[in-house]
Amino acid sequence: MFKDFISEILTHKKVAVFSHLRPDGDCLGSQVALSLWLQKNGVEVTAFNEHDIPENMKWLEKFFPISKPSQDQLQNFDAFAVVDGNALHRFGELAESLESAGKPIFMIDHHPDPDDIFEEFVSVVSASSTCELIYKLYAEHDAEQIDEEAAKAMYLGLVTDTGSFQFDSVKPATMHAAADLLERGNFTPNEITERIYASRPLRQLKLLSLALETIQLHANGQVSTIAITQEMFDKTGCTNEDTEGFVQYPLSIEGVKACVLFREDGDRIKLSLRSQSDIDVNKWARKFNGGGHQKAAGAWHEGPLDKAIKEVIGAGTEQL
Repeated sequence: MFKDFISEILTHKKVAVFSHLRPDGDCLGSQVALSLWLQKNGVEVTAFNEHDIPENMKWLEKFFPISKPSQDQLQNFDAFAVVDGNALHRFGELAESLESAGKPIFMIDHHPDPDDIFEEFVSVVSASSTCELIYKLYAEHDAEQIDEEAAKAMYLGLVTDTGSFQFDSVKPATMHAAADLLERGNFTPNEITERIYASRPLRQLKLLSLALETIQLHANGQVSTIAITQEMFDKTGCTNEDTEGFVQYPLSIEGVKACVLFREDGDRIKLSLRSQSDIDVNKWARKFNGGGHQKAAGAWHEGPLDKAIKEVIGAGTEQL
């Protein structure tokens, strides 16, 4: 799977690795693990993200630093790599300029319909996470290079992108990867899960309390929604990153097949869509300039909130 990718990317001396905007556990875990792999194989590496790293994942930077890029810096690299995204706009304004730099761009990802701009890429939609693919990169090249830091980074992505191994994207290969990472990294699952799930600040719980009051059912209880407003952020002192995981609450309601989280984000509404049925939220999100997977996707609406809820639910219930 990775033969051509490995042979091509290791011909470059200096590589910049990008993770996508509004970073999550899978993109950061795969970014750190890929950066460590490149470093172990003689490549000088820098990891970039244009947004801040969530507080509960900053420990990853002890394994490999992640900084914000500048245009001047990008001229110093022989090649670029992006992880957990397959279109440059997902990685920010500076990343979008990479296509015109005339240097090769590599990609590892598990989302559908990749752009046709990459020198070499690995795209497997059926993979549970990009970190599962990074694990296969290590395994195919030299599994002995999986040390504690790389193992913890990859395990983070497996956990967060599978809902702690609850989603139907989890296959036997996913569990094998997780077990091998635990063994090679010599750590226990709680070392990761406690860092990302058991260290919530009080402000986040107050925000969750306000958000739960907005839950509504639609389409005879088959679709649910939850909303987070700027007023809620102001009242609790929270930021966008504090909403991580909120979308799972309306999805857990009995009889619900899919849900949408609506979050006011400046002059737009951020949409996070989830499904636990045959409703394809990737198709749903594409109607609102977004995309993702069949079970998880993101999109945007120009707002205001009431209009967004009406139009998005109207479009989604067509699949019912």
